[in-house]
Amino acid sequence: MDENATAADQPSPRPLATVGAVLRRAPFTTGFLVLVAVLGLVSGGLWHRLDARSWYADIAYGWLPLEEGKWWTPVSGWSFGLTPLQYLMMAVFFAAAVGWTETRLGTARTALVCLTGQLIGVLGAAVTVGLLAHTHLAWADRLAEVRDVGFTTAAIAALAAVSASLRSPWRLRLRAALVAYVAITFLFESTFADLMHLIAMLAWLPLGEKFFSRTEHGFWPRTRREVRMLAFVGLLVIAAVSVTVYFFPSETLLGPTDDERGSGWSTLLTVAVIAVVADQLRKGHRWAWWVTVGYGTLHVVLTLVLLGVAMGVDYATTGAVTVGTALLWAGELALLYGGRGAFRVPARRKITEGAFSGIDPGTAVRELLARYGGGTMSWMTTWPENKYWFADDGERCVAYQRHAGTVIALTDPIGPPELLPDTLARFTDRCESDGLVPCLFSTTGAVAELAGELGWRSTQIAEDTLVDLPRLEFKGKAWQDIRSAINKATKEGITFRLVHLAEEPFAVLAQVRAISEEWVGEKGLPEMGFTLGGVEEALDPAVRVGLAIDAEGSVHGVTSWLPVHAAGGEIRGWTLDVMRRRPGGFRPVIEFLIASAAQTFKEEGAEIISLSGAPLARSATNGDAEPIDRLLEGLGAAMEPYYGFRSLHAFKAKFQPRHEPVYLCYRDEADLPRIGIALTRAYLPEASAKDLMALGSR
Repeated sequence: MDENATAADQPSPRPLATVGAVLRRAPFTTGFLVLVAVLGLVSGGLWHRLDARSWYADIAYGWLPLEEGKWWTPVSGWSFGLTPLQYLMMAVFFAAAVGWTETRLGTARTALVCLTGQLIGVLGAAVTVGLLAHTHLAWADRLAEVRDVGFTTAAIAALAAVSASLRSPWRLRLRAALVAYVAITFLFESTFADLMHLIAMLAWLPLGEKFFSRTEHGFWPRTRREVRMLAFVGLLVIAAVSVTVYFFPSETLLGPTDDERGSGWSTLLTVAVIAVVADQLRKGHRWAWWVTVGYGTLHVVLTLVLLGVAMGVDYATTGAVTVGTALLWAGELALLYGGRGAFRVPARRKITEGAFSGIDPGTAVRELLARYGGGTMSWMTTWPENKYWFADDGERCVAYQRHAGTVIALTDPIGPPELLPDTLARFTDRCESDGLVPCLFSTTGAVAELAGELGWRSTQIAEDTLVDLPRLEFKGKAWQDIRSAINKATKEGITFRLVHLAEEPFAVLAQVRAISEEWVGEKGLPEMGFTLGGVEEALDPAVRVGLAIDAEGSVHGVTSWLPVHAAGGEIRGWTLDVMRRRPGGFRPVIEFLIASAAQTFKEEGAEIISLSGAPLARSATNGDAEPIDRLLEGLGAAMEPYYGFRSLHAFKAKFQPRHEPVYLCYRDEADLPRIGIALTRAYLPEASAKDLMALGSR
């Protein structure tokens, strides 16, 4: 007999192997669902409603069973479904949620979470409605008579617990989706199951954070984009809930939703406001933040007034929709206030006078950079959080941010070099006329020297690391690590692409975002800003992005490069900004990306690349340093465990760069405390007082 035929005649082991793999990875989930199926077959619950059975009252949980002394019902009711459709939906949900949890937390932990979550939910809900039933609250009176079965509460508890084990941005996204679902169903359906879900979630979110959080801690979003997206989605949820509940009324904890007086107009107004501001809020515009906060606050205050009137004079209020949406608005306001640092993009009003009259400020800045050129950090002046001062002649510009009564001018002024003294003098006069403290941040030595002639003081805060491309060759012992990274990438099928990120497919962009947000999530403090860009800045069409991609299309690392203009518009070099690697990916990916980009830029005729300056990091310190230098040295040491600036500075030494000092210029030592606060707010707009205390305790 032919050997191949014999092998073909044998039964394939793959189905059995697949079943075995599932049982090994999720035995608790599989075993419980088998138990549910068996009980469903025996009881007939897979094709008939269970509440019609005479024994249903003996296995269902609720407040009445506990009053009747049926103490076993919180456990017995766990394994049944009320209707055949509920059996199917709960089984699918349980398999997905608990099965996934079991693969991450393990069988014993998952079983513990599900059992305790179910018991906490059932007993908590039963006792809650039992106690509230004595207050004659209609909702509590109704639920006190409910007998229920089901096992979705265990799955909700599992999702709440396992969220702590995820990396950013997925831990926040899962938690946001879970909280939104549980809160909305509780507010606008208010069934006994909804109350169980709420109690189980509130128990296992903090417990999961305590016991299962691995690399990240806390519940607050880490990046500006996460804050903006949460606020954006929150507005969409409020609009969707307002419309849905208006057209599909129900009886809720807060009262009936089918007797809404005037709520049609309020719903329409809410949707209209959200339609105007939601997308602008997603982009971080300050005016959208103010409009949203104002409207949300008005909604909450009016609801409280109506409730007060109703309780005082027995006036019929607008019902549950108004109260429910007010609670959603309260949550949205808490997010907006806590994350207010993420909404700092100013309204780009067109310039009203001078040579650039009628032109957007961002466009004017780019035109000036192309006309007069700039330094390695000058492109950062085009980022949306910046504001601008333009000279009357329209030929000069200073980009700045304002915090704590301080104006922080970013890098060198843009304009004709011969007019720099006049530019600094005029800008300083404008700040003083507004009662503000000016400082120049990340300026070159030439501007620091000029400022010194005008009576300013300066101190070095970083070093720009420059690589001259015409002489670049990866030869010799000093370049061994770089050559090894390139050779290893070739062997492992990792290729380099230099692209415009905005033109890449969604799959690539999603990977880049995920890599960046996971990187931020590993830090002990929130995402930094000001002179440190992210994915949003990398989407600029003028910015080029290096990608390391394997044969399967997985992105292993990403770098972004900002253009450095010479006078006349020619690009003479590129500055490294974003630098991220995928956890568990190709290890020397950053060395590979920088080296590959440098080779490409050299072939294109560029003069230099800047690996950028690591804040608060220098190659050497002066033994006779002034107090401000010692302060910066201490601050750099405190931030090193969180952001690794000094380690990054040492890493860049692999590329044999030359160094140019970067300075902070100030007029008076008495201004330094205020400047320090302003720089902290500029770099860490999302940092809380707790974060800053943790930084100071290092």
